[in-house]
Amino acid sequence: MISFTVNGKTHRVDVEPDTPLLWVLRENLGLNGTRYGCGVALCGACVVHVNGEPARSCTTRVSEVAGKKITTIEGLSRDGSHPLQKAWIAEEVPQCGYCQSGQIMSAAALLAKNKSPSDAEIERAMDGHICTCGTYNRIRKAIHAAAAMMRKGA
Repeated sequence: MISFTVNGKTHRVDVEPDTPLLWVLRENLGLNGTRYGCGVALCGACVVHVNGEPARSCTTRVSEVAGKKITTIEGLSRDGSHPLQKAWIAEEVPQCGYCQSGQIMSAAALLAKNKSPSDAEIERAMDGHICTCGTYNRIRKAIHAAAAMMRKGA
């Protein structure tokens, strides 16, 4: 049994230690907001936070997160009130939306540490995320908008 906390709730799972965290989240815990994209940590669709740091859950073994705190897109805000979620909607970021949960989770990790990121800092934090719809400019704009909301306490 491997025990860890997801979105504030402790879970114990009986899976092989090398099972990717992504599959445990989706198949064992029913948290389907984290997406499978490439399976080799290149696209970013599967990003979650492990102890506050962004991690590619498709290549993170569940044994690596034993005793740790995981946050998925479902745990960012249950009602869509996180500034990033508001900004994503306001800026009309998603087209197909497939990559967006991973994008938002990486952006949330950035804004947790830096409430006024430059374009270059945003690009570094979002490096390795693939959006086949090409909404990169809207993503950057939404991150800036969310940062402004966070600075104002919204």
